[in-house]
Amino acid sequence: MKPQEQKKIVRTGYDRLSYDYRSDDTPDDSGDYSSWVGILEGLLQENSPVLDIGCGCGLPATRLLARRFEVTGADFSEVQIGRARELVPSARFLCGDISELAFPEGAFAAVVSFYTIIHMPLEEHPALFRRIGSWLRPSGYFMATVGHDAWTGSDEAYLGVPGGRMCWSHADEKTNVRWIEEAGLHVSWTRFVPEGDSGHTLVLAQKPPAGNDRVRCAGGEN
Repeated sequence: MKPQEQKKIVRTGYDRLSYDYRSDDTPDDSGDYSSWVGILEGLLQENSPVLDIGCGCGLPATRLLARRFEVTGADFSEVQIGRARELVPSARFLCGDISELAFPEGAFAAVVSFYTIIHMPLEEHPALFRRIGSWLRPSGYFMATVGHDAWTGSDEAYLGVPGGRMCWSHADEKTNVRWIEEAGLHVSWTRFVPEGDSGHTLVLAQKPPAGNDRVRCAGGEN
């Protein structure tokens, strides 16, 4: 499948499935998001600038982040971004393809991306990690869910919704870690996040301090 075709399926899929994926009353403490955001709260100063890639409708992760940080959310689904602006009015939102959006070098203290990169065309992943590395300030953090096992596939009725097409493509954990480190970030730890018969990998990486290749690990490895 060509990259632009895959992106169109994902974009139109989330336009159609937005409310099936997250309702307006999704609790902020749902799933693992509270613990993930809590890790960042222990690492970043209050009001630090944070970029949320693939923010969706803003629930629950973006709203959790926005309680302590200055958050910019980015997503290319117009429906998702429209909802996010209503549900998380304290954050700033941009509607566009993250592979095309531009941010100043060193603009963010952290970049997060939960269950988004796995939807992107696989050939774009290494370049995205390099861009994320440039957007982070020295000692900044990158937290994301990436593929645990390599897989590419699609679903013609995602979430059981007829006509709700969706696509995924991702590398395995070892390859993702290599790409992230090749982008100039040091992987502090990875954790397996189970889902159904398989799962994803949560990764925390850090950009080296200015003039120093050493970074501190945070949270330990599971």
